[in-house]
Amino acid sequence: MQFCYHCTQLIHADSVTSGHCISTFRNLLVPLRSSFSSSSQNTRKSPYRKAFTMDCPIPQDQLDEIYTFAIDLARKAGQLLLDRIDERNADQVYTEKENAVDLVTQTDEDVESLIKTAIQTKYPAHKFLGEETYAKGQSREYLIDEQPTWCVDPLDGTVNFTHAFPMFCVSIGFIVNHYPVIGVIYAPLLDQLFSSCLNRGAWLNEKRQLPLIRKPSIPPMPANAPSKCILGCEWGKDRRDIPDGNLHRKIESFVNLASEREGRGGKGGMVHGVRSLGSATMDLAYTAMGSVDIWWEGGCWEWDVAAGIAILLEAGGLVTTANPPDDISAPIAPVKLGSRLYLAIRPAGPSETETGRETQERTVREVWRRVRQLDYNRPGA
Repeated sequence: MQFCYHCTQLIHADSVTSGHCISTFRNLLVPLRSSFSSSSQNTRKSPYRKAFTMDCPIPQDQLDEIYTFAIDLARKAGQLLLDRIDERNADQVYTEKENAVDLVTQTDEDVESLIKTAIQTKYPAHKFLGEETYAKGQSREYLIDEQPTWCVDPLDGTVNFTHAFPMFCVSIGFIVNHYPVIGVIYAPLLDQLFSSCLNRGAWLNEKRQLPLIRKPSIPPMPANAPSKCILGCEWGKDRRDIPDGNLHRKIESFVNLASEREGRGGKGGMVHGVRSLGSATMDLAYTAMGSVDIWWEGGCWEWDVAAGIAILLEAGGLVTTANPPDDISAPIAPVKLGSRLYLAIRPAGPSETETGRETQERTVREVWRRVRQLDYNRPGA
């Protein structure tokens, strides 16, 4: 079976030769192309987006239709979350998965069911990957392939939700050939909807283009970044008190970035502030908005980040690995979606001496100088 990007159906490969769909025939002859690096062939108008480029095999008009559908679906799912907030009582039941900070509620499962049913009804040939569905399986492998895939977190920030803390949201990402082309994030208690579609820009509530600060131009990253930056980070669900474990490595990295400039043996970053929103999805949304300058995180999953990465990249941000490579001066590789290791930099414009991209890459390397390697190895990623 082959997926037809023209008629969005699964068909037998031999049927294209009998005239089923000439567009599919061309797609079978020409492999899908995806470039997760700067490309001289990039025809996008935005001067800021160079980290991830691709020739999307789905026509733009169909992407636009899927985008509209995803926005409507996110609002419906968000309304269900609001309804559950209104209905809840002090005896609300939730289940612990790995530990006391890794929770699932009936609301998580009900919202995922609503989203999954709507997607499978509208787009039966598309694949679906949701947090709650995946969590019930035994495998922890990366399952996304080249086929059009919906990657959904029905309720990111479940702990926040159980405390009625407003930083929780619905996250809906649409991925083609491992690349997030559409992202929709809706935080219903804040009534903030972040969205993007390939070639259509990134938006807050469909009216305000991201990043928010654009006049007279998008500001570059600070000359001495990470100093003067807002750092977003999370404690994560791995709370094991293991010497040199992930929790200890994160804490050391946080302290390095927060300490006085060139303190900590030269690793002090003197960031303006550290923010932990309790939701990786909201962290990315606020980075796309320009409210968070740097987001460094390990341990979350593709449904936590797919929509946010789509939005951030369309806004002009950069995303790479959280773990510093052996040679931090080497070209900066784009993030692997299922790696569970993420370093995101907000959209940035040019300074007097650098392009916006150069200010972002400089910031990446300065963060890498100050953080520890995290251990989140995963099959297939």
